[in-house]
Amino acid sequence: MIQRKIIHIDMDCFYAAIEVRDNPELEGKPVAVGGSASGRGVICTCNYEARKFGIHSAMPASQATRLCPELTLLPVSFDKYRQASQAINKIFSNYTHLIEPLSLDEAFLDVSGSLLYSGSATLIAQEIRQKIFQSQKITASAGIAPNKMLAKIASDWNKPNGQYVITPDQIAEFMINLPVKKLFGVGKVTGKKLHHLNLKTCGDIQQRSLPELVALMGRYGNQLHPMAHGIDDRRIITQKKRKSLSVENTFQRNFLPHKVSDEVLDGLFKELKTRLGKSEKKESDIKNIVVKIKFSDFTITSTQSPCLRFSATAFCQLFKIRIRQETKPIRLIGFGVNFNDRKQQEKSKQLTFDFS
Repeated sequence: MIQRKIIHIDMDCFYAAIEVRDNPELEGKPVAVGGSASGRGVICTCNYEARKFGIHSAMPASQATRLCPELTLLPVSFDKYRQASQAINKIFSNYTHLIEPLSLDEAFLDVSGSLLYSGSATLIAQEIRQKIFQSQKITASAGIAPNKMLAKIASDWNKPNGQYVITPDQIAEFMINLPVKKLFGVGKVTGKKLHHLNLKTCGDIQQRSLPELVALMGRYGNQLHPMAHGIDDRRIITQKKRKSLSVENTFQRNFLPHKVSDEVLDGLFKELKTRLGKSEKKESDIKNIVVKIKFSDFTITSTQSPCLRFSATAFCQLFKIRIRQETKPIRLIGFGVNFNDRKQQEKSKQLTFDFS
């Protein structure tokens, strides 16, 4: 059996790095990419100089500028980032066809069967990072391990512009002292619960049996048990099928439900239609239309209906039905669609017989 060799490539501060690359005068200065600080914009990403001030992604842009008055805050330029991402993916394809993009700035590569560098995934990762820098003038970090989970954890180990290797015989030792917050699915709430149970490291979790973990953590215990032992059998998924598509608008000020204009809703629909036109999906693939609303108290609600017709009118009607009894001010509205499963559609067609 061939030993799996997985590389996780993670670009360093991708959006901010591209902006600094294109604006050399920003080199060494705190830079962030995101929404306006004068409104309700949030930080998408920032460079390491900005992080020294406590700035991080998802932070309100207004807070970021208070923490760092000299921060250069730039608007998001997705077309530019997408172009760089496509060029980087072409580099990946020179080393393997087993590529699983996770976002514009990170991907898994399976190089298990590669003969390059006598099969050394470490040297392959090193060359990929060099090629990315030569091509795009931005840096990337890499994690190399026998599975996806460990490779992703490892890519964060020597950031920025570094790489870390976890070999099969190092897994047991590596996992013992690994903080549980590094595991997939362990966010603030789960992390707090595990900490309360005195399960702070993977070594602590290893001391518990699978039935014990399920009793403590519910179904997530089934996932937690193998992860704590460094086990992850997931394969590289080369083509992910898009299940949904959406757009959102966060308002500069809150609106009472009945004060939201048709122009705002129509604008959202046009933006969604444009995004749909740029995707691989068609209107005929749409299963449901979805309306999402975030209120001034940050509660979120969403509603959906079958897509009988993809139109602004359909979305507006769904929105107005949902807010009919609402009085709380609205801060965000989102329009989206869910897509049909084409395989399921084909199966349905095959099971439809013509008895005429």
